Amino acid sequence: MENGSLPESKNFLTVPAAILIAGSMISLAVIYATGRNSVQPANVGEALGDSAPSGAPTENLRLVGSSDHIRGNLGAKAVVVEYSDTECPFCKRFHDTMRQVTDEYSNNVAWVYRHFPLDSLHPKARKEAEATECAAELGGNETFWAYLDRLFEVTPSNNGLAFSELSNIAEYVGLNRQKFDSCVNSGKYAEKVEKDYQNAVASGGSGTPYSIVVAKSGQKLVINGAQPYSAVKQILDAFLLTK
Repeated sequence: MENGSLPESKNFLTVPAAILIAGSMISLAVIYATGRNSVQPANVGEALGDSAPSGAPTENLRLVGSSDHIRGNLGAKAVVVEYSDTECPFCKRFHDTMRQVTDEYSNNVAWVYRHFPLDSLHPKARKEAEATECAAELGGNETFWAYLDRLFEVTPSNNGLAFSELSNIAEYVGLNRQKFDSCVNSGKYAEKVEKDYQNAVASGGSGTPYSIVVAKSGQKLVINGAQPYSAVKQILDAFLLTK
């Protein structure tokens, strides 16, 4: 197990009583992690296409470790691992939802961000993902999140962000522009972004945003798409009641 990782478990949530009650109030785009793949409706996310595997199990989710970007307390009762694309408009919306979640749930819910660039839709997203990693290298975890927040704030989505804006964001969050540009141009984080992408697909991701909620016990459930805050809150409240 990696340092600071969650325990590995094959004990998936089926339908605990508390979640069943709350589940009746939640969009059908949310599924419980039974190891089966699910495609969210087009109005809440963007589909990956034919490259998504059929029946991919959430047990393939990579353990959360020191290389991850974590907002909140890793010792929280639940961790939301989100796979996201910086040029996806639904991810932009869900990013604000998750910021609200971490603000309200404080030490009870942590947020882990991983990369899931949909190249066929947003060819700029992969390099943007590398840019966030350069921000993390140069400024640490807090700067990563500050950079990511600003990127989602300024991008018009759908591959609309100018490449030059990546350096402007770096300066905005207090990074040295020259060092940042050198890092981004080196491509040194391309492999890390690809590993996140591959793990998203292996873990059942068929579009963005794709999130897996993990309890300390290792139990998991899936949130597909940009569910509104009210729906995410119902999911988390029910999930936390069983822990």
